[in-house]
Amino acid sequence: MADMVRATNITWHQGDITRADRERANGHKGVVLWFTGLSGSGKSTLAHAVENALFERGCRTYVLDGDNIRHGLNKDLGFSPEDREENIRRIGEVAKLFADAGVIAMTAFISPYRADRDKARAISADSFIEVYVKCDLAVCEQRDPKGLYKKARAGEIPEFTGISAPYEEPTNPELVIDTSSEPIEVSSKRVIDYLESHGIFNVA
Repeated sequence: MADMVRATNITWHQGDITRADRERANGHKGVVLWFTGLSGSGKSTLAHAVENALFERGCRTYVLDGDNIRHGLNKDLGFSPEDREENIRRIGEVAKLFADAGVIAMTAFISPYRADRDKARAISADSFIEVYVKCDLAVCEQRDPKGLYKKARAGEIPEFTGISAPYEEPTNPELVIDTSSEPIEVSSKRVIDYLESHGIFNVA
């Protein structure tokens, strides 16, 4: 990436309407559900299934999808380790803004590096919920919905996670969802149950 010009002489402006005000209006807390896993593991599928369930119960939700973000906000980034780091940093900041607005924000990104996910967690602090969408590489390759693994094996895609670039599994995620064997209905219910049990829908 080219050197960025850093802003100076800036001050955070706090509005009159607080996060607590927005959460009361929404009827639930604002959180970041960070879905991480290999390409083809089912991150986006699970995130959207959870969003559908939450929307049906009247929640304010939004899914930040990896491909969608790279069409706009992060269209200037590639897939080098440095660009991946910046990609996740920006998403971490955007997701925090959504949570501050009282929204249940879901991110569906490979986010392969532990350190980058830890930085995203630090940005949102207690609002961050890491969901490891676990799936065997062989199963991901078998699914290969975009044909990416085939291209990566042929050397057509450099720096491809799981093939020519590493994926560092989460060491202590809030949830582990094994999509190799678990139906999507069960997986999405597990996420909703977690939110229920941790008081996300209880707003004073």
